[in-house]
Amino acid sequence: MRPSPSSVRRGRAVLFAAALVLAAGLVQATPGATLTRKDVTWLRRAGFGIDSAVLARYQALGRARYLDELLAGGDDTLPPAIQATIDSYPAVSTPPAELLAQYRGRQRQLKAMPDGDAKLAAKKALQRDGRELVKQAQQAELLRAVYGGNPLKEQMVWFWLNHFSVYGAKGRVRLLAADYEERVIRPHALGRFRDLVMATLKSPAMLEYLDNDKNAAGKVNENYARELMELHTLGVDAGYTQQDVQQLALILTGAGIAPPAPDGRPDARRRPAGAVREGLFLFNPRRHDFSDKTLLGRRIRGSGHAEIEQAVDLLTRQPACARFVSRQLAEYFLADRPPPALVDAMARTFQQSDGDIARVLRTLLASPEFAATGTRKFADPMRFLAAAMRLSLDGRPVADAAPLANWMAQLGEPPFGRITPDGWPLDGASWSGSGQMARRFDVAAAIGSGRNRLFVADGAPRTPPALDSPLFRRTLAPWLSPATRAALAKAGTAQEWNTYLLASPDFNYL
Repeated sequence: MRPSPSSVRRGRAVLFAAALVLAAGLVQATPGATLTRKDVTWLRRAGFGIDSAVLARYQALGRARYLDELLAGGDDTLPPAIQATIDSYPAVSTPPAELLAQYRGRQRQLKAMPDGDAKLAAKKALQRDGRELVKQAQQAELLRAVYGGNPLKEQMVWFWLNHFSVYGAKGRVRLLAADYEERVIRPHALGRFRDLVMATLKSPAMLEYLDNDKNAAGKVNENYARELMELHTLGVDAGYTQQDVQQLALILTGAGIAPPAPDGRPDARRRPAGAVREGLFLFNPRRHDFSDKTLLGRRIRGSGHAEIEQAVDLLTRQPACARFVSRQLAEYFLADRPPPALVDAMARTFQQSDGDIARVLRTLLASPEFAATGTRKFADPMRFLAAAMRLSLDGRPVADAAPLANWMAQLGEPPFGRITPDGWPLDGASWSGSGQMARRFDVAAAIGSGRNRLFVADGAPRTPPALDSPLFRRTLAPWLSPATRAALAKAGTAQEWNTYLLASPDFNYL
């Protein structure tokens, strides 16, 4: 049964009060558990929550070896049922060139149709199918976050999707969002930052979103050049000038999307000398400005595609880039105001390793600060939802991921849903307001009730998940605050107990 309105109001009041207690640092620990509080804190921050598989692996290997395994980047495999679900999505299984060719063909058919109801219906169908592809991309990302075998890698995929944000509802991005996650971000999530930047630069989703496909000699578009410096590599306070943005925009002229053949195969037409084709990326020398440029004080001779490689090398090897990326990582994983000494150490690792993401993360995750319990950070909706589902499902595969995407939309952080290129906020303060807490309570109630359509295909009874489980008792229970314990004691049903736990400050603060 659903909680009564009075119990919902009472539960919210209790949990809001508990949030104030936790924010003040008045949390007591219960000693004597097998796992230490630092173990649990480390696991919750390093991964998307804790499930039995994560806990077993951590205890079998110990923290140092487990971290080695995570940073190696392997084992992001999925349960067979979840992999089959993702593979069934046309957004994932259809090559992006084929999706673009189909879209272009339908646009041509639409343009040739006479005005009238049939044309209007065809236009709506094209728009509807585009929205469906974005939904599939969102669901695939959420399923990976909940079930991925390497939770640290899944967090990094989410982090980079946000750092190199694209808006799924813009133009052809809706056709390319799933490819962006699967084949651009994911392969480089723990690799070299320079390679990740270059992969996003050559991604058709990024080229479409920030308009570099329109950037040509004599008709320069600065959108991508500006965001590449401000949001992707250097940060807004790095000391570069508008002239640097203009020069970078000239370097990027001619970098665009290759037109696919009508059947979706690569365009076989003869390309001019100096052209570079990689997948759907095409550097077209006929659209490039071959003048010499000066970027960040460095002269770059007009040489075509090589200019882009030189510019990315220059940007990613700036000390400002090391500091900017390191601070964002520390802010996301650890605290809204991360310790400056830790950020400095991460930046040094970044520079010494030529932007090796895994090594920078090791500096962060192996630091004493990372497992410290004195500083708490409010989880963004993605970290909250993934952790709630890992605890609730504990590996049990869902049949329908649509509720996951709906909850993320309700919480205000849908994947590929940020209109502006700055990505969703990293600081916990942006997600801990009263409005967000109310929405989070509603989502916690939906998860805690079990009355959703996650298992609709297998006919499973919709009963509250058993969150008061051995997993909970080994990880979260020993260190619950008195306020959360009091709230749980007042729950009249299993559904209320689940709701109070998932909405509690102890669960939402990392």
